[in-house]
Amino acid sequence: MLFFPVAMSLTCPGLYCGRMMVNGSVEGECGVCPRGERANLQKICERCSESPELYDWLYLGFMAMLPLVLHWFFIEWYSGKKSSSALLQHITAMLECSVSAVVTLLVTEPVGLLSIRSCGVQMLSDWYTMLYNPSPDYINTIHCTQEAVYPLYTIVLIYYAFCLVLMMMLRPLLVKKIACGLGKSDRFKSIYAALYFFPILTVLQAVGGGLLYYAFPYIILVLSLVTLAVYMSASEIQSFKSLAAKKKRLVVLFSHWLLHAYGIISISRLDKLAQDLPLLALVPGPALFYIATAKFTEPSRILSEGGNGH
Repeated sequence: MLFFPVAMSLTCPGLYCGRMMVNGSVEGECGVCPRGERANLQKICERCSESPELYDWLYLGFMAMLPLVLHWFFIEWYSGKKSSSALLQHITAMLECSVSAVVTLLVTEPVGLLSIRSCGVQMLSDWYTMLYNPSPDYINTIHCTQEAVYPLYTIVLIYYAFCLVLMMMLRPLLVKKIACGLGKSDRFKSIYAALYFFPILTVLQAVGGGLLYYAFPYIILVLSLVTLAVYMSASEIQSFKSLAAKKKRLVVLFSHWLLHAYGIISISRLDKLAQDLPLLALVPGPALFYIATAKFTEPSRILSEGGNGH
């Protein structure tokens, strides 16, 4: 009976509490591990030294794409069809996000290298450690809230901060000089939109980061399919000839194909190349299916046939 309490004292309660190891010996009370460390199975804080998996990089890529896609959408939305400044703004937005991504990687450990070390993701609760602070005696709580998925949680927030800073430094000066065809109130609307969607993206990552981590491949596939169908319908594309009539339509099509491929790779994770790579042949499928069936679903044709039937 004397061994039982001794054994209990050597372990830490909860999923994420651990003890520090100093000079090869375990010291201190159970508590939160320092940033960049995580409690192992023996409840000892261990430095994270793994390289992110392919799926982790794909998740970071998805979160990095969100502000860029939103930038492009609002630039296109507010620039107008005749505005020659839209292309330059698109390029500037890509430059802002690219530089922000590089700087974020450089300031993340190991500092100065375009690589990061990761703790890895084991389960959904790793993203929400604040919900798993243990109360051994049901009175006092041991606070062990930490970034168990280091650095996947904070690196996205740091990236958004750099994106916002670079946008505020570069875009207003650029828009003021080149967007002469727009009114004074219209030329800055794409920047105002970014001031709204960046806080929304930040809250989305802070609250739903764990859910997005597991759901983003399906979100990419569904949204890319829906937006492609809406675009082709709004542009009245019903044949390959009308699709190739404008370069912009081909750019939109290939962009959506890239998103389709990104979603398929994220779902399959390319664990088995021989089985997963052929799935990429499905990428053109939705566009080909739409063009092949568009003429059969033309509203005017359906109405005329219905009228003739009566």
